[in-house]
Amino acid sequence: MRTRPANRKVGRVFLTRAEREFWQSMAAPLSNIRILDMSRILAGPWAGQLLGDYGADVVKIERPGVGDDTRQWGPPWLDGLAGGESAYFLSANRNKRSVTVDISNAKGQQVIRDLAATADVLLENYKVGTLKRYGLSPVELCALNPRLIYCSISAFGQSGSRASEPGYDAMIQASAGLMSITGPAGEDTDGPQKVGVAIADIMAGMYATTAVLAALNARAVTGHGQHIDVPLYDSQVAWLANQNMNYLVGGAVPQRMGTAHPNLVPYQAFATRDGSLMLAVGNDRQFAVFADCIAQPGLATDVRFQRNSDRIANRAELISILEAVLKTQTTAHWLGALGDRGVPAGPINSIDKVLTDSFAQERGLVRQLANTLGQDVPIVSNPVDFSETPVSYKKAPPLLGEHTEEVLREWLGYPQELIAELHEHSAI
Repeated sequence: MRTRPANRKVGRVFLTRAEREFWQSMAAPLSNIRILDMSRILAGPWAGQLLGDYGADVVKIERPGVGDDTRQWGPPWLDGLAGGESAYFLSANRNKRSVTVDISNAKGQQVIRDLAATADVLLENYKVGTLKRYGLSPVELCALNPRLIYCSISAFGQSGSRASEPGYDAMIQASAGLMSITGPAGEDTDGPQKVGVAIADIMAGMYATTAVLAALNARAVTGHGQHIDVPLYDSQVAWLANQNMNYLVGGAVPQRMGTAHPNLVPYQAFATRDGSLMLAVGNDRQFAVFADCIAQPGLATDVRFQRNSDRIANRAELISILEAVLKTQTTAHWLGALGDRGVPAGPINSIDKVLTDSFAQERGLVRQLANTLGQDVPIVSNPVDFSETPVSYKKAPPLLGEHTEEVLREWLGYPQELIAELHEHSAI
């Protein structure tokens, strides 16, 4: 890792010519970083994919003949046939190379040690204690490579009374509080709901990514790597954000509110004459403009609704009024009127609409990457846009084990005779 020069002026950082040339010559921000991705399912692979998007050389370790569990999580399949590439696997594994290694095999364990010795980062989300049984724990691998950043993602963390428990996203959403505030309001029969994607996994992967980047920066200063512990449970609790603080400060237990917001009114979905829209009024000025847009200017001067705190106290009365008004016109009418005045509101789009409309094309939200079979693999773009070191879209999600020999030669300089021996002993 390179560091920015120390000379600086308030509001601006100056680079030497050499530093500027170095950064501008980089194909992507992490093009000098090697990632050994020993994770599977979603949280770890999501982190690995992000690091790969930022240019890191990500080598994904998979079980021979089987691979990442999500390779079997279909349909749908890329080629429409069971046993092909599952859409789930494709969502989290671009910009990686697949290497198959049997870590229960002694020779396979040595392959991992050799790879770890030359890696900058190792990602893993095995059940706590599994890799220690194989001599691949953070203590052992960081002793082998003191610059290694070893990131462990688990259900409940590497220590504590629940460390040995397994966990999947849905149970974390449930047990760490998210489901208790997700779903229709009131005591209806539908009850709590999980989010429509594995958001506990994804957010743990995001926390892992930022932690790895922070550790890489620390290593640039100290020269030493470290072990990072990222629990799904703790991550889920952490990003409950304002709902956590609503309880800690106010004492009331947050409840399910459907599409409504606990701290803002009106901020929820409303039915229109022909559909629905999501309204997101964030302050008193916006409310006054909104009231004018719907031809109800008196609402902004009504003592029940003037300030956000008033609107929260009188939520039911205001929502009842707005529901009646917004049903009188179409979604398009209201979105046009509100958009013209800068009031935040939007349609409730299905995913097909999101991925195929003109704005998706304008922003390049969907791309195609060809895999080694010549198949076009659709991917959703990384949302980050760097001005100098662009996101990488070089590799489609890999076929199982397709890069095994390539990586062993490139990273480790293994001769063909040794690779053949590893195949013979079913280590790779």
